[in-house]
Amino acid sequence: MSKRPRWWLAFLAKVWPITWLSAQATTWPIVGRFISLSLVPLFSKKNLNISYIPINEAAGVPGSVPLPGAVVEQMIRNSSHRVIIERCTCRDAKRCENHPVTIGCTLLGEGTKEIDPRIARHVSVEEALDHFHEAVANGLIPMMGRVKIDNLIWGVRDRGKLLTVCYCCRCCCTILNSGKYLPAKAVASLVPLKGVRIAVDKEACQACGVCVAECFMGAIKLEATEVVRNEHLCKTCGRCVTVCPNSAARIEIGDIDAVVAELTGRIETLVDYR
Repeated sequence: MSKRPRWWLAFLAKVWPITWLSAQATTWPIVGRFISLSLVPLFSKKNLNISYIPINEAAGVPGSVPLPGAVVEQMIRNSSHRVIIERCTCRDAKRCENHPVTIGCTLLGEGTKEIDPRIARHVSVEEALDHFHEAVANGLIPMMGRVKIDNLIWGVRDRGKLLTVCYCCRCCCTILNSGKYLPAKAVASLVPLKGVRIAVDKEACQACGVCVAECFMGAIKLEATEVVRNEHLCKTCGRCVTVCPNSAARIEIGDIDAVVAELTGRIETLVDYR
C-alpha cells in the first residue's frame, strides 16, 4: 500500500494553484511554448483521456439521475474496488463556498487497493453510488476517464488499473477554469460524448450571455442578438444547459446505447477497472 499521510491532502491544496498557472502560462510569448512541450506528453493520448457526463434535471425527473449518468453507476458496480478521496483538491485550494469540499473524487479499479486509507475511504458499491448521487444533487459535473498523473498523486503503481471519476465545479476545477488555455493536443484529450449535442431554442433564448460566460472552452459566443455555438470546441459538459435562466438549451441524445458503448469501450482500452 502507498504511503500518503493525512497532511498530504493539505499539501496538495497548497501547491494545486500551480496547475492553473501552468495551463494559462502555455499562452505566454516564448516561454509558453516550452511549458506546452513539457505538459503535452502527460496530458494527451493514453496519459489523459476524459469525458464530462452531462447530467441535469431537464433530462429526466427532478431528483433522479438521468442517462448518461447511468454509465457512471454501471462502472461503479462493475469495479473490482473503489475509494473516495476525503477532500476535493480543487475546491480545497480555492476554499470553495459553492460546493462541499468533502465531495472528493471516486477512484475505481484494482489500483485503488494501494491508496492509503488516511486520505481516502475504501467503500462498498452502495457507498460509492450514494456519493455519486450526492455529487449530482449538488450540481457537480461528473468527469470520467484515464488520468495518468493520479497514479503519482495517490501513490498507485501505473499498471492501467486506476479509473478516475471526478465531480467538478465550474468555480474551482482546474480544467473547467483552464481548458481553453491548453495546447491543442491536450484539448483533444477532453473527449465529448459522441451522439450527444447541445440544442438551443432560439425563440426561448434571450441572448443574456450567461452561457457564454460559463463555457469553459469558449465554445459559445454572442453574435448580434443570437447565441452561436462552436461544435468543434464544445465538450458536452452540459453546463450551459444547467445555468440557462430561460431553459433555452437542452441536451439531446440520439442513441443512448451507442453513447454508452463508445464511452465504456474507449475507457476499457485504457483502464482495466473491473
